[in-house]
Order: sequence, then C-alpha cells, then structure tokens
Amino acid sequence: MRRTPGSLLIMAVLAILGIATSGTARAEYPVTYNFFAGIPYELTNPGGSLPGANDWSCKPTAAHPDPVVLIHGTAGGAQTNWGAYAPMLANAGYCVYSLTYGSLDVPWPLSAMGGMKPIPESAGQLAAFVNRVLGATGAAKVDFVAHSQGNTVGDYYIKRLGGHGKVDKFVAIAPPWLGIMGDQMNVIRTFGKQLGATADQVDNLAAVGVICAACPEMLGNSSFINDLNSDGVYDPTVTYTNLASNFDEGVWPSIALVSAPNATNVLMQDGCPVDYSDHLAIAGSHRAAMVALNALDPAHQNPVPCEFVPPFTG
Repeated sequence: MRRTPGSLLIMAVLAILGIATSGTARAEYPVTYNFFAGIPYELTNPGGSLPGANDWSCKPTAAHPDPVVLIHGTAGGAQTNWGAYAPMLANAGYCVYSLTYGSLDVPWPLSAMGGMKPIPESAGQLAAFVNRVLGATGAAKVDFVAHSQGNTVGDYYIKRLGGHGKVDKFVAIAPPWLGIMGDQMNVIRTFGKQLGATADQVDNLAAVGVICAACPEMLGNSSFINDLNSDGVYDPTVTYTNLASNFDEGVWPSIALVSAPNATNVLMQDGCPVDYSDHLAIAGSHRAAMVALNALDPAHQNPVPCEFVPPFTG
C-alpha cells in the first residue's frame, strides 16, 4: 500500500496514542482492533469517512448482498466509533456505511460527538441515511452493526419510522434493550423522590440530560424505553445477535441479552475468562469483532479467539 502524507500522519497519531496496528485481510485497509482506532482519522480529516466506509459507488456482491450500516453510541461518530469495523468489513467484501447522528449544532470537535439529540430525531436521520444507502447500492435491505445508544436508535427506526422490512440482520453491541441500569433506576428514582426530586429531575441528573437529550430516554424504566418496548423488544422480521460483557458499567447482560426466537445472545466471558471488555472495549476488541463478522455471515465462520481483552481500549 502506498503511504500518503495523510496516512503517515494517522500512523504517527496512532503511535502517540499507544495504538498498535494489527494485521489486515487486505493491504489497502489496515485494521486496528482498539476502540479508539478511529480518532486519528477524525483528527486528520474532520467529518470524513474511515478507510473502506461510505463508498457510494460500491455495489453489493452475491456473497454479501446487504450493505452494512454502522450506528455509533453516545458521543461517538462515524469515524470515532468504528475504527476497527469499517476497514474490517470492507476487507471482507461488504459495502460499509457510517453516519454521525444527533450531533449538536456546535463547532468541531464537539460536533463530532453524536447521539446528543432526542432518539426520535436521531432515528429520523438514520432513516434518511438508510434510504440513501439502499438507493445508491440497489439493495433491498441493509444489515445493522450498532453500539450502545445506536441499538436504541436502530430499534426505533425499525419499529416506529418505517424501517420494518428494510433491515435483515442486527448485530447489537452492548444494547440497552431494557434501559441503562435496568430496574436499578427505580431505586435511584425512589431515593431522589425522598429528597424532593421528581423522577424526571433524577433522570436528567443521572444521565446529564441537559447536554444529552437521548441519555435520560435510555434509562431503565423510562417512559421512552417502556413505550418502545410496549410491542416487544425485537421486530420479528429481523435477526438479532446481542453481544454483552459482565464488565459493562451500565448495560449489564440482563439488560442486553433478552431472549427471543430471533435473537442469539453472546456473553463475551463465556469460554474466555480473560475477556475483560467493558462498555467501550467491547466495540473495539478483535474477539467481539469476529463474533460480529460471523453473525453477518453465518455460513462462513471465522475463529473467535480467546485472548486477553483489556477494558477501555479492547
């Protein structure tokens, strides 16, 4: 691969951040399995696209007929959340697309932090993006790979904004299906009530709702989560694969791994006690990425290594 000045600068930033570049499936797209691997690309190309992502001339193959849409988590973005996944999926032959949704109307770099606006508004942006992907590729459906809030945004799009029938597979990384902190939020709300605060005031304080309108919406037993799940957690036409970790700070396995006939649940510590991935690391580790890759193409399985996965970085 010819190294341009831009690529050399990105490699230098990676080195400064202490991120090592791993091997690649194809030389043109180096894959770095680290949650922060996309940050150097955002620093050197603000608002741009990761290697392998957002090629609007890409045409899906018979082997991979569904384009993959990557949906970031809270404060993530098109580049910062998916430094490992975009090049990995492109190397595997997928048409890959990622967007930044729900960002505030502020200058960069704060504008690179998505997922700040109400989830219905963000889901509307996702709906427009999916329609653009389908139009450009000619595909009938897309697959989703989402992290954290991105799962709720994707779920809202499917169930409330016409996405039903447009999504085939949904790989859900740390999905807060039952709300962040689940039923434990009721304990916090009760304590707050005893101090004279309303439930909404507690939720806004607990989730920094003044800055992030989506955050209180995602809390366990919020009116938003309860309404969204009133007709079931999952859409029956979508195939879900949920990835969760025992070390997640707020999206515990009991929240993320909701059983259903069309859902496969994967606990990252099953068979691998040295996987210490937390809420961030699970979206950057090689181990989780192989689970996601296999979920998108069940007929062609890659080995899922049991290897040490550090928290935070993956």
